[in-house]
Amino acid sequence: MRLFSAVTTAVALLSTLVLAAPGVELKAVLKYDGPTKPDSYIVKLKDEVSKEDHLSWLDSNHNSTSSVTYRDWQTNVFHGYAGTFQPDALNALRASPDVDYIEEDGVSEGSATVFQNNAPWGLQRISQNPRLINQNPLDLNFTFKFDDSAGNGVDIFIIDTGIYLAHNDFGGRAVWGQTFGPYQNADGHGHGTHVAGIAGSTTYGVSKRARLVAVKVLSDSGTGINSDIIAGMDWVAQAYQQTGRPSVANLSLGGAASVAMDAAAAGLVNSGVHTVVAAGNSNINAAGISPAREPSVITVGASNIADARWASSNWGGVLDIFAPGENIISLGITGPNSLAVMSGTSMAAPHVSGIIGTYITTGGNLFPANMAQKLDQFSLLNVLSNIPLGTVNKLARNEQP
Repeated sequence: MRLFSAVTTAVALLSTLVLAAPGVELKAVLKYDGPTKPDSYIVKLKDEVSKEDHLSWLDSNHNSTSSVTYRDWQTNVFHGYAGTFQPDALNALRASPDVDYIEEDGVSEGSATVFQNNAPWGLQRISQNPRLINQNPLDLNFTFKFDDSAGNGVDIFIIDTGIYLAHNDFGGRAVWGQTFGPYQNADGHGHGTHVAGIAGSTTYGVSKRARLVAVKVLSDSGTGINSDIIAGMDWVAQAYQQTGRPSVANLSLGGAASVAMDAAAAGLVNSGVHTVVAAGNSNINAAGISPAREPSVITVGASNIADARWASSNWGGVLDIFAPGENIISLGITGPNSLAVMSGTSMAAPHVSGIIGTYITTGGNLFPANMAQKLDQFSLLNVLSNIPLGTVNKLARNEQP
């Protein structure tokens, strides 16, 4: 996975060789069309299978040739696990009747072009109808119309590189949730902090009273393992169930097509968490990008100040909406008052996450599918140019047009 974000997952379940009996068909391992973590796999169990019993079998028979890295995922997001497996253990898993499918643990990444400056034109564009064509996106003379209670009582989970909690513009509302992967509890990249700032910082954010929760699944180089990302989504679902606070998950990341990633994202939505995903920054059809291609998530493309699709934004039938994503000013990590400018669908997605936080505060929480309908109903229609055939022409708004 990459930012937009990069991530890779490890699934390890097999150990000593339990050779398949003659005539037993070995399941094919689903290939990941991108870089992978060596000898690492995500294992999806059949719904009726007890994971506890299955892992007990694995530990008993294959302990020396398998290493399970994520065995405690909850079934409401993804009924399975991840790990590293030697060939004998992998073949035993491929032969096991417990297993639904096995997928290579891929790497995803986040995409954003960084340069220093400041001008939150995007906040005006999502709150007012008049176009901003021929205006400078780096000016600071734009007006944001919003409800001052926006985000109150809402958790926005930033599944990313982490958040620089000490930044003054968070006003103490940013907290560390959990880290998945061999990383420190800090944002050494800046992508996650920038995304969080758009979603809910005091000056540059949409949902200015929301609590922003860091879920670090990407390294300080902006890449990560898919299994770590799935673990992050699983943790968010559990946190939502424990607190009962209306919750939004922002995933400004993606990678090659992954059945496991899509299933986990769908599980997060089914748990009741509004899930917003960046479409990707390759100017291609996002139908091959996970988790952007998952139908139940809200997939966001990027627009620019001229109301055109940002040149690198992905497109296609899996997109649900567009939001500002080019030359976006938000928070930096070089100091408590630092700013940065980035471009990408990574920046568009948190505009939508913040808008959903606003909708929850002003109109009450809804089931994710109903919230997606509201986002659709409030959007501006057919105002964007350079939209390929078969792609929605809808620009997100924080209130009824």
